[in-house]
Amino acid sequence: MQTLFILLALASSVTNPLIQQRADPHVQRDASSGTYYLTATVPEYDRIVLRASKTLAGLAAAPEKVIWRKHASGEMAAHIWAPEMHRIEGRWYIYFTAGRSDDIWAIRLYVLENASADPMQGEWTEKGQLKTHFESFSLDATTFEHRGQRYLLWTQRPLQPKGAGTDIYIARMKNPWTIEGPQVSISSPTFDWETRGFKVNEGPAPIVRNGRVFVTYSASATDANYCVGLLSAPEDAELVNAASWTKSAVPVFRSSARNGQYGPGHNSFTVAEDGKTDLFVYHARNYERINGDPLHDPNRHTRVQPLTWSKEGTPVFGEPVADGPLTLSH
Repeated sequence: MQTLFILLALASSVTNPLIQQRADPHVQRDASSGTYYLTATVPEYDRIVLRASKTLAGLAAAPEKVIWRKHASGEMAAHIWAPEMHRIEGRWYIYFTAGRSDDIWAIRLYVLENASADPMQGEWTEKGQLKTHFESFSLDATTFEHRGQRYLLWTQRPLQPKGAGTDIYIARMKNPWTIEGPQVSISSPTFDWETRGFKVNEGPAPIVRNGRVFVTYSASATDANYCVGLLSAPEDAELVNAASWTKSAVPVFRSSARNGQYGPGHNSFTVAEDGKTDLFVYHARNYERINGDPLHDPNRHTRVQPLTWSKEGTPVFGEPVADGPLTLSH
């Protein structure tokens, strides 16, 4: 009985969807405090919000703080998308996407900084646009450190060829708001499942395990065709080299009619409260048919489920789980 009690006390569980109407979810567990933080796109596309909780399940009811609002005019005044928060050298940074009031589709990357130890406190200051090597539609920046080097991964439309979709790019970083050296495309939408509705590779998310660097990304239009692809490179490879990367020929995570989940994607990775179980955080809708433009449908909900690993060391995503309670770890 005592053993059972201990196991139950250590169990980690959530109820899906974890949070309603929060798309592009980014969840991380701060290594020093064990606190979970969540940022995500709100359906109004007008602000950046942040939640904090000592447990993953607690994020569902955690107070949500607005830490930044869009500008009234000019840059950073429209389409506030896909915020991600990262702690780098003792400071907090939020990477996000925004358009202009005079051109809402002039989408670019921007950065906020907060020197407070607690990101729910302190002042968030604007570091401005995170400049890439050419000006075009750009979104969904994320960052990671590997073997002493910090990298930026992001989405951008190439200047050529005309009519190109969006690619996944990588570059080294000079500091948290500046890239240096070449920017290299490591994936373009070429497969049928990447080009349904639109030619899309977007929302990269890295995880390093088992001697490899894995990067998930999302593909196709943001309706039920939305799905997740996978890139990988050896951990000792030159990451800023397209030849280092291998792409899965099939999506690794897609809609599940059986479980009533559609258009899963734009994920992040975190760990369960046991500190060991890898978790896959993503958004999806629980219905297939959408009236009008999917970007105007608010019901992309934040969801979470365990990520397992094959005996060969590759991630196994399974399929989106049905709504309801889910045990994440024991």
